[in-house]
Amino acid sequence: MENIIEINDISFRYEGGESPVLEGVSLKVKKGEFLALCGANGSGKSTLAKMMNAILLPESGTVSVLGMDTASEEQLYKIRERVGMVFQNPDNQIVASIVEEDVAFAPENLGVPPEEIRRRVDAAIEAVGLGRHKGDTPSKLSGGQKQRVAIAGVLAMQPDCIVLDEPTAMLDPFGRRRVLETVHRLNEELGVTVVLITHFMEEAATADRIIVLSEGKIVREGAPREVFSDAEGVRALGLDVPRATRLCRRLKARGLDIATDIVLPADCVKAIARLFEEARP
Repeated sequence: MENIIEINDISFRYEGGESPVLEGVSLKVKKGEFLALCGANGSGKSTLAKMMNAILLPESGTVSVLGMDTASEEQLYKIRERVGMVFQNPDNQIVASIVEEDVAFAPENLGVPPEEIRRRVDAAIEAVGLGRHKGDTPSKLSGGQKQRVAIAGVLAMQPDCIVLDEPTAMLDPFGRRRVLETVHRLNEELGVTVVLITHFMEEAATADRIIVLSEGKIVREGAPREVFSDAEGVRALGLDVPRATRLCRRLKARGLDIATDIVLPADCVKAIARLFEEARP
């Protein structure tokens, strides 16, 4: 499978920093996958995210996007067209007073023809489920709706990959669920590659693959069931396991015959329903 992003042995430290934020990190992001990056505060996950579309450049090692080196100034705009970035606070990305005008901002600056801009804007707004709000003022929207406007603005660039840096951290549970549903729909229906930086383990559990960072290094990698099966090891890294996993482990500790590598609520419900069925006389 083709790689969208290839990170090879990179290291990075911020100016004045005594120790590197990233050290010897190598990673490949496959086309069409949903990858979650996790780690405790200060682990380097947001710094790594910014490497993926050349907001930051490594001190050593290389980062390439579809074969383009992020250190190449000539390739910078092409790289940022291919890999879009969504940040934690949507207010920092919304620049216009009308939703559809904000979504049109990036393609307009790229010189996309007006007819194509109209098509892209309509498609992006519909993709994030905000068709009824395209004429609204962003400031009147909820936090989750604003975040979806920010995602639509990136979608209008028609990127191959979207990197989301803790996009649900400032949202309530309902807003988090709607944003996560939107991101999964883009991945599954439109084939957009997704890199999600999150500290919510329930969100990470829905990914195809999880990368865990600690002190600037990759210390865990694998499918969610594989990563969260080592609950003690995950907790030692300053993280937790999904609630579904915690519940199943507690039931197992009470002597019930239930798997302990379950990570999704729906699978947990099925496993508990099976226990009730088996307990019937």
